[in-house]
Amino acid sequence: MSTPIRSTKHTRAVLLAGLLAAVCGLAIWTTGVAGSLEDTTVSQRFQVRPAHDPGDLVVVGIDDTTLSHYDEDHSWPYPRSWHAQVIDRLRQLGARRVIYDVQFTEATTPKQDLALYDAIGRFPGTVLATTETNGRGGTNVLGGDENLKAVGATAAMASFPILNGGEIARVEPSRDGVATIAVAAARSLGHRVDVNAFEKDGSWIDFRGPPGTIPEVSFSAVREGDVPASAIRGKVVVVGMTALTGQDSHPTPTVRDELMSGPEVQANALWTVLHDLPMRTAPWWVGVLAILALGLAPAAAALRLRALSVAIAPLVAVAYVGVAYVAFTKGWVVPVVAPLAALALSAIGTVIASYLTERRERQRVSQHNELLEQAVRERTAELHETQLEIVQRLARAAEWRDEDTGEHVERIGHMSERLALAAGWSAVEAETLRHAAVLHDVGKIGVPDRVLLKPGKLDAEEWAIMKTHAEIGASMLSGSPSPLVQLGEEIARTHHERWDGSGYPRGLRAEEIPIAGRIVAIVDVFDALRSRRPYKSAWTLDEALTEIVSQSGRHFDPELVELFVPMARELGDIADLGDDDGQLTLAA
Repeated sequence: MSTPIRSTKHTRAVLLAGLLAAVCGLAIWTTGVAGSLEDTTVSQRFQVRPAHDPGDLVVVGIDDTTLSHYDEDHSWPYPRSWHAQVIDRLRQLGARRVIYDVQFTEATTPKQDLALYDAIGRFPGTVLATTETNGRGGTNVLGGDENLKAVGATAAMASFPILNGGEIARVEPSRDGVATIAVAAARSLGHRVDVNAFEKDGSWIDFRGPPGTIPEVSFSAVREGDVPASAIRGKVVVVGMTALTGQDSHPTPTVRDELMSGPEVQANALWTVLHDLPMRTAPWWVGVLAILALGLAPAAAALRLRALSVAIAPLVAVAYVGVAYVAFTKGWVVPVVAPLAALALSAIGTVIASYLTERRERQRVSQHNELLEQAVRERTAELHETQLEIVQRLARAAEWRDEDTGEHVERIGHMSERLALAAGWSAVEAETLRHAAVLHDVGKIGVPDRVLLKPGKLDAEEWAIMKTHAEIGASMLSGSPSPLVQLGEEIARTHHERWDGSGYPRGLRAEEIPIAGRIVAIVDVFDALRSRRPYKSAWTLDEALTEIVSQSGRHFDPELVELFVPMARELGDIADLGDDDGQLTLAA
């Protein structure tokens, strides 16, 4: 079928929509209004990237073990003579350099202060942390910079810039005239640091992985002599508070809902500086080209593909996200939010432009023609169906990875809607559930083929992997402002919970399980029983309902089971569950 020749007006309108979308994307990027969201995409890239132990760094942590070990002898802060003992011990174990992420700006007793001072003098090159300056580029650590210079030590700033989302992700060369710990330590190790290479707001810390990637040994173990030399020899050691009660733990882009200790953040920042800032923001022109390319892509597609240009947008988005991740693994942070915003605005704009220009063209031919009105209605319906199609296709992408067919998700949606209506939901709420329910198994996208497609019985490890699809699906759908997607997230997470609390992933029981999850749980099991599979025949209606009733109060909500059974009998047999004709037929 040949593509219709597009009018000049349509071409101009579509290209204008693409250009306007690109301009909006450029505005979003240059003004930084989506900075927090952009930071979130960087976090997601860090979380996906594999971890790598640097091998030449180790953290000596004042951890819970240490605090518990010395609880009866002395509470935190410890005498400075203890820190002196740890520095001497690290020197004896062959540490390459010591960075002490504990602040010693206030005097204690001469005996304690001199003990620490002398130990530092026995290990020249030690870097000491501070967060305070005298306003003139100097510090008051152990009496001042002149005292430290006399024993070959350096004081450095321990603070970091904070992103919009509250995370630590960048390191500066200095703050208030004092070099940061990463820069001072790199210089102490003989590394030449080019401060002009740092970005204006600080350079990205190239985290080696999530918390715990850099090895840690306990402060008490070092002091008591219980650490082998192999754990320390030749390594740069960062000493500091790692216990959460010490309040020196921070959110980082490497993982959600887990904090990284200050010493490990410092170690990652030092690795970054020692490797000449390998993670960099891409040049400005890369962002401009990305925004222009994605902004104009739907417009270019719309010139030939009409409404299908909307379906092109998700494909382009997925491709660009993949490119952004590959660039990230190569050390380049390219913008994601602004180009995708330009893509989305362009997709919407080109559809609107197409709609308006075509409508005007038809009105000129026959302003009162019924054909025009019908075409407009069809166009509007097409847009609505295209939007829902994206959800349907996402659901089918998960279903088609295993034995389920496309009709499975449609049946789940329709039966969930009917059961919700029987449970007293409004028609609007039930319809939303119908569309959201198809996303119940979207997390299967994240399950490896070796598990998902295994023809035999899963072993314990494989079953544990399979069960992760509930949380994976919820994570994929999380954070959306859309009520439909929010409901889909809830269903994906809870449709395998059981009324008696024996389900997964969280072991919820009874009414702790959201009602949407309870509804889909019944429908999903019922449809699976009634469906033909390569490894089983379809159960009869009576057999399936007998099983559902037997699981009332164990697997399923008893009240919903009472509503479901007569509803299922009223619907009758679902016609030919194994067919692949794309039609859902319910026989009344």
